[in-house]
Amino acid sequence: MPSSRTGRPPVQRAARRPATARPARENPVMRLYANARRAWDRPLTAYYLIFGGSLLITVLGLVMVYSASQITALQMSLPGSYFFRKQLLAAVIGGVLLLIASLMPVKLHRALAYPILAGAIFLMVLVQVPGIGLSVNGNQNWIALGGSFQIQPSEFGKLALVLWGADLMARKQDKKLLNQWKHMLVPLVPVAFMLLGLIMLGGDMGTAIILTAILFGLLWLAGAPTRLFAGVLSVAAVIGVILIKTSPNRMARLSCIGATSPQSGPADCWQAVHGIYALASGGIFGSGLGASVEKWGQLPEAHTDFIFAVTGEELGLAGTLSVLALFAALGYAGIRVAGRTEDPFVRYAAGGVTTWITAQAVINIGAVLGLLPIAGVPLPLFSYGGSALLPTMFAIGLLIAFARDEPAARAALSARQPRFGRKRAGGTARNRGPRRWNTMRRRA
Repeated sequence: MPSSRTGRPPVQRAARRPATARPARENPVMRLYANARRAWDRPLTAYYLIFGGSLLITVLGLVMVYSASQITALQMSLPGSYFFRKQLLAAVIGGVLLLIASLMPVKLHRALAYPILAGAIFLMVLVQVPGIGLSVNGNQNWIALGGSFQIQPSEFGKLALVLWGADLMARKQDKKLLNQWKHMLVPLVPVAFMLLGLIMLGGDMGTAIILTAILFGLLWLAGAPTRLFAGVLSVAAVIGVILIKTSPNRMARLSCIGATSPQSGPADCWQAVHGIYALASGGIFGSGLGASVEKWGQLPEAHTDFIFAVTGEELGLAGTLSVLALFAALGYAGIRVAGRTEDPFVRYAAGGVTTWITAQAVINIGAVLGLLPIAGVPLPLFSYGGSALLPTMFAIGLLIAFARDEPAARAALSARQPRFGRKRAGGTARNRGPRRWNTMRRRA
């Protein structure tokens, strides 16, 4: 072997490896999309979205109610936290109802459908009895419970229509009767129109629109043909036009869509325009929590129907987009629950609740943005009002129960065991024998 000049044997170089093509870099956007899709396909995703989204909306709503209602309470010679304390009490009671509804089996929910419907109809009839029903802002739809507490039975009519309608359509689907149009319409549409009539006797057209949306949602989930769906929609549209034309107040609200000045022709658009002022002055991140100017008497109903405007003024575009994202996640999770179940009652009930919350949020936010007429409906889980909060939280409990009742979700929950206090296989510590410690040996 030839030696080098230094006398050492020459170094033998290793053979070169054949060049391999480097793997192409993965697009970060596609990787993010794939991770999001994988996370969305997990069994408990809808459960976490419904529970977490509703909790965040409720907590943020409590904060904004406290901020938006202080000036109104002081102007009424009440403590600044008056409306916040009432809303907090309603949230606590609603949390109990949510927990109860989430733990109840589906059969019990179906058994409660008829009692809830009968109770809602009875209370809505009592509203029209002189001396019992109260008129608030021109609408006769309240019942006094004593002291400063009042109840609005029409809010419970939404929950009653969802549960009863879902149970009715599920029974008819089991008997294969939904192929006939008369079984699809009767008695769902007559009972829904009876509820709408009781609500319209009090002049509350906003709640009537929400009930109409729930009715259409149930018909759509039942697979109503286009002709039948269009017929019911046409009848509802004709009735709505007549009710709007015969009411100067509703005509004035309709003319305030897109108004830019408080006095838009003969109509007084003060509330609609000052809601736009509040949103416009918030900017990207808002003027700061509690620093709203419009709530100082300029914006009517700042803590109820127009709380979204105060949120935009104090928390800015970031705050309003966060609220919209939470409602979008809640609606998307409700659609997933309704689409993945094999139980017809769960599908109709989940679809009805999702339609209810989504339609009410769209109508409220659309009115604040000046895109829709002011309907006088609160923002679900967010605005002040215990009568609206209690049935809505019970409905959220329904969605949680349905999301957890999916076969894959049940398997995922049953596979989880408590981390602490877990027993080892093979018996207790006495009959397992001495514990053997595993040690790592270092390589020589």
